[in-house]
This record gives sequence, structure tokens and C-alpha cells, in this order.
Amino acid sequence: MFNIVLFEPEIPPNTGNIIRLASNSGCQLHLIEPLGFSLGEKSLRRAGLDYHQYSSLQTYNSWQEFLEKKDSGKIFAFSTKGKILYSEISYAPGDYLLFGPETRGLPDSVRTSQSIDEVLTIPMQSSSRSLNLSNSAAIAVYEAWRQIRFQIN
Repeated sequence: MFNIVLFEPEIPPNTGNIIRLASNSGCQLHLIEPLGFSLGEKSLRRAGLDYHQYSSLQTYNSWQEFLEKKDSGKIFAFSTKGKILYSEISYAPGDYLLFGPETRGLPDSVRTSQSIDEVLTIPMQSSSRSLNLSNSAAIAVYEAWRQIRFQIN
């Protein structure tokens, strides 16, 4: 299936919701530290309910460690600075959907890294700043999954 990658997530309920998303869609979740919370936090558990036991979760000390340990598959970074719509890409199982921290998005050093295959954007009203992280992840995961006709592992 697909991989959801959260680079330095900050808000526990968003990550909890994404744990639930990963579990329900068969995705693997990757968290790149530092995290803005403890994985044992009550608000994280509340949002993810008991889904953490059903989802595959890996943590990494750094972006570099993630790159060294990841399997093959394209990395699609999601950013308000992207120029390509998320729906204009062909996704394949094993691809990585990368999202930045809630308050600042992906840093330039990651977004412009040679490891990134494309920087994608999700359309929204021009007066809006950004979408919620867990909503963005759900939009991306379900588009990728739709493209492979909702195949299940």
C-alpha cells in the first residue's frame, strides 16, 4: 500500500487521526522526529483510539535516517508551495506521501531535496492559508488509493 510520512508533526490529535487513517486504508505511517508530543499522550490515544495497534508505525530520528531506511517508491511532498495538483499525479503502491509540521510546513531543505520526486498542492480558496494536516493526508491517501481501485493488501 502507500506510506504516509509526517515530518516533525506537532499536534497530537492530528497524528492520532492519521494513525486511524493509516489503519483504515492499509497505509504505513512514518514519523520523523522531533515530535511535538509523546507517542503515549492521552490526546494522541484519544484521536487514534485503539487503531495504533492495527497500524504500522515507524519513527526516525531525522530526515536523513528516514531516507536511508525507506524502501523504493517515489516521495510526493505536499505543500501550499507546490505547483502540481495532487490529482494530476499517478500514484503506485509503495509511494510516500510526505507532509510537514502543522505550524510551518515542510522546510525548504526538505521540499527542494533531490529525494523529492514532486511537490504537490491541494487546491483551496486563495484567501485560505492551509488545510488541516489530517484532512490533507486523508485527501491524498484516498486519491492515491482510488487510482489503484481501492485494492486491499
